[in-house]
Amino acid sequence: MATPFTLKNLRDVEDSAQKFGIGEIQEARFAKDELGAEQTGFSHHRVKPGKRQAFGHRHERCEEVYVVLSGSGRAKLEEEIVELGALDAIRVAPGVTRAFQAGPEGLELLAFGPRADGDGEVLPGWWSN
Repeated sequence: MATPFTLKNLRDVEDSAQKFGIGEIQEARFAKDELGAEQTGFSHHRVKPGKRQAFGHRHERCEEVYVVLSGSGRAKLEEEIVELGALDAIRVAPGVTRAFQAGPEGLELLAFGPRADGDGEVLPGWWSN
């Protein structure tokens, strides 16, 4: 019988931001595979103080929920910008383009939603000003 749970410290998950050359902006750790999640996507993000994510993204079919663990910042959701602080949770519907910007102390987020391979579009430079 397979183990009914998986325990993984997020600091032990590969930092994809470093891997893709945007480590000066943020950390991004996508843990779904390391946790063995079959139906849930899960990631941990740290946007460095005063930095904005290098790209926006959206999903065609999946909604996501983001929870601010620490720090503060802003989220751009299509053309609307909302302020975020510790323990704020924001649900983003399918089709909505989003990106995050950290405040002066940085922004640490958890993101989760249903897992659907191939359901995502990256938009470089989407929030450029």
